Amino acid sequence: MKHYEVEIRDAKTREKLCFLDKVEPQATISEIKTLFTKTRESPDTPIPAPDIRVPPLPTHLPPTPASPLDVTWARMPPHAFPSSACCLSAHWNNPQWYPARQSLRLDPKGKSLKDEDVLQKLPVGTTATLYFRDLGAQISWVTVFLTEYAGPLFIYLLFYFRVPFIYGRKYDFTSSRHTVVHLACMCHSFHYIKRLLETLFVHRFSHGTMPLRNIFKNCTYYWGFAAWMAYYINHPLYTPPTYGVQQVKLALAVFVICQLGNFSIHMALRDLRPAGSKTRKIPYPTKNPFTWLFLLVSCPNYTYEVGSWIGFAILTQCVPVALFSLVGFTQMTIWAKGKHRSYLKEFRDYPPLRMPIIPFLL
Repeated sequence: MKHYEVEIRDAKTREKLCFLDKVEPQATISEIKTLFTKTRESPDTPIPAPDIRVPPLPTHLPPTPASPLDVTWARMPPHAFPSSACCLSAHWNNPQWYPARQSLRLDPKGKSLKDEDVLQKLPVGTTATLYFRDLGAQISWVTVFLTEYAGPLFIYLLFYFRVPFIYGRKYDFTSSRHTVVHLACMCHSFHYIKRLLETLFVHRFSHGTMPLRNIFKNCTYYWGFAAWMAYYINHPLYTPPTYGVQQVKLALAVFVICQLGNFSIHMALRDLRPAGSKTRKIPYPTKNPFTWLFLLVSCPNYTYEVGSWIGFAILTQCVPVALFSLVGFTQMTIWAKGKHRSYLKEFRDYPPLRMPIIPFLL
């Protein structure tokens, strides 16, 4: 059987970091990343000679030697492991490069290879050169979403119950006399509780992690807007909607319908991808009427999400909510356009009538 040799170089300096010998053709990028992580667990003194070849792994491993030239071997599934590997850079003294923060690519400035890419299917010879970039510390998407969504839920309730040091001592733990304020709290709480439950039980993530630094940016956005809108909606001097009950009823209907639609789309997308699979398919409408929006847009979940916040803005007649809706619409439009382009590129028979987020317009 033909085996591959894989050398991994730093994408910035072109320095050789690691050499993997006798890698099986069926090895995936994910397995190479894991092996890359294991083989870097070398002693504190880096290997001085750049082309040292370590003998094949013996059947019975002796105790780890004290010599700085010895390599600590990683036990891995048999079909992906080379018989020998060596680490060639002082960078290996840093043990933080776990697989999730690795980006391997064929060209230093090219796109990252997917974890499921198979070595023998890549445009490389029997000696493959992969370029490594450090993506930085990573955090799971589940943790990110739980943190993002739990914050607004908790923050909003602090203002709703008027805890001390927000509106003044005489308003501590008082309640608003306006029904719309209580409806707004129920809608806001329902929205984020729904998001938390969907994160735990509905969503399936094609990528397991995201850069840790992003969580601070995302939380600032969600938490900051939650505090801003909650401050005004629950303020003792809050003024109810101009058109009274009729405006509240209309807004509440829009909010509820869009929340049901958003949940329906999330369930349809979940059923489209089996658990543990990264297979992508064209989403189509189902018997659920809320999914019929797939006939006109590629990302109806974003359409419904924007509709929910428009309904909430009409319900509360509050400027911070309107601004939050506008910023959210802008960001979701960017995401929707990106997904729409991906669908068009991947599927030749993709329905031509669909727009990214707004039927017939955008």
